[in-house]
Amino acid sequence: MLPLHPVVVHFPIVLAVLLPISAVWALWAIRKGTTPRRAWSAPAAMAVALALSALVAVKTGEAQDERVERVVAEQPLEAHEEAAETFLTLSSGLALLVAAGLVRGRAGGIARMLGTAGAAGLVALAVYVGHSGGKLVYQYGAASAYTTPDTRTTDAGERANSTSRPPSIDGADR
Repeated sequence: MLPLHPVVVHFPIVLAVLLPISAVWALWAIRKGTTPRRAWSAPAAMAVALALSALVAVKTGEAQDERVERVVAEQPLEAHEEAAETFLTLSSGLALLVAAGLVRGRAGGIARMLGTAGAAGLVALAVYVGHSGGKLVYQYGAASAYTTPDTRTTDAGERANSTSRPPSIDGADR
């Protein structure tokens, strides 16, 4: 079984970095005469995509949690999970705030300014969550949960495949 979590976690990180950039660009475009609704639709869509990708990252992490718990101590794993859940909650709230920037008038303007500030602040949390995940892999050996056979597998065929050695490149195993 290939772990899906390492693949999907990069989407919320990238979107968290791009969101404040797109928000600042949209504020600049509004100042230059673009309608707020038109300029702000890109940050609003990106904020929703960020929240959805954070949800997928948390769900895939939860799905692979048990396997990784066998090789990583509880404290660093719990710290990463809690940070990721906080990121999900804040990115979801931020998506609502940024979407409120599509509203006309003073309320929309305030939401755009607060959404931009919130997006900039969320980058720090994204970096922390990504860093703690990287530490799980590189410092605590979380990847080894997928490089050693899963002895709890119930399907004999899957177990046989997970313990077989891949062929060597130079053909020395023939």
